[in-house]
Amino acid sequence: MASTRYDFRTFQAELAALDQGAPRPSPTKAPGKKAAAAARLAKAREEFLALRARHQLSVADVVAFFPEEEGIAYLQQLLAAAEAKPRRGRKRAPQDPSGD
Repeated sequence: MASTRYDFRTFQAELAALDQGAPRPSPTKAPGKKAAAAARLAKAREEFLALRARHQLSVADVVAFFPEEEGIAYLQQLLAAAEAKPRRGRKRAPQDPSGD
């Protein structure tokens, strides 16, 4: 594999950073599509909840803001989250009453 001038410059920069005691810069990798979408959704959710808290909006106000189908879907989501059951633990085997 042939080295390029960029590789040599990167190596020199890392050596200089080590000589100065600075931490080595880690290569940044762009997040994947799913991670980026999840981050956008989380940010939008935080902004929405902050807006709702700042203006003291009720669920009815929020639902009325959206088209009817989306408002119903939002209410269904709230109900599903409220009714979500915790996972059941592992069942224990019944003990033998004879004591064997």
